[in-house]
Amino acid sequence: MARPRVYVSRRIQDSALRLLREHCDVELYDSECPPPKSVLVKSLEDKDAALILLSDTIDREVLDKAERLRVVSTMSAGYDHIDLKEATARGVYVTNVPSVLTDAVAEFSLALLFSVARRIVEADRFLRRGSWKIAWSPMFMLGPEISGKTLGIIGLGAIGKAVATRARCLGMRVIYFSRTRKPDVEAELGVSYRPLKDLLRESDFIILSTALTPETFKMIGEPELRSMKPSSYLINISRGAVVDEKALVKALKEGWIAGAALDVFEKEPLDPDNPLIGMDNVVLTPHMASATFEARRRLAEKAAENILSVLRGQAPPSLLNPEVMRVKPLEMVKML
Repeated sequence: MARPRVYVSRRIQDSALRLLREHCDVELYDSECPPPKSVLVKSLEDKDAALILLSDTIDREVLDKAERLRVVSTMSAGYDHIDLKEATARGVYVTNVPSVLTDAVAEFSLALLFSVARRIVEADRFLRRGSWKIAWSPMFMLGPEISGKTLGIIGLGAIGKAVATRARCLGMRVIYFSRTRKPDVEAELGVSYRPLKDLLRESDFIILSTALTPETFKMIGEPELRSMKPSSYLINISRGAVVDEKALVKALKEGWIAGAALDVFEKEPLDPDNPLIGMDNVVLTPHMASATFEARRRLAEKAAENILSVLRGQAPPSLLNPEVMRVKPLEMVKML
């Protein structure tokens, strides 16, 4: 039997490539940058599997040409860049990696919280440009303490729960909003449910850890930002489009909220003329919440293992479209 042909759309960890190359012929787009759409389309025409990233769109145009494709594995938890309906109709299995980033992203969300509240990035810039002239001043670079403050978490999935656990250890009061209330988690973690409007009004810090869906698209807009405390901070480690960026810029300029820390944006990479860049009360990072050696290695390896599972005729642990098994049963996609 011919070895399966796998396309990998970006330079990834060597351990994951070794897993694939042991059983498959691998074509690697050997770059830090994503392949152009035309290259992606052409490359998948003769491939049995694809390991892709968030910036690689798998839509009807791609799938129409990828007639041999059996499985798409995204090296991410999010999957809104993949047309699941179209993939399912063609019998293409789609997998993601939902859990290996939890600790890394939870840690980073609190790093952002500390950075914006205690003005760490602002102070670093201040020092480096030579503005530090007085050794110590009682009114200099003041920010709020974290302990005793209320943290509102929007989206209490794995990452939200990990954030809550860490925040409670810091002495924070934690409240949350999600589409479904979770009494068991409330009891386990000592957190309290609030409707969204109440969470926005009560929280000193808000961390967004929700998936991007039609319901969450720009869920934080002008009305929501106006309802927050003037002393509060917004931290987004979910997806950029969960926040109406224009409304956020207005809120920061006019003082509806005290500050924001953002790892994700409506348009990535961020445009150099984006007004957020010039604001001292904003911490900006380039979509790097999961950027630990350990998390990225596990992410790549799990994405590779998902491909191998499907090609072995086994259900992967994180199949996004289980109904595909009725369209094309696993025994029909087995190659290993």
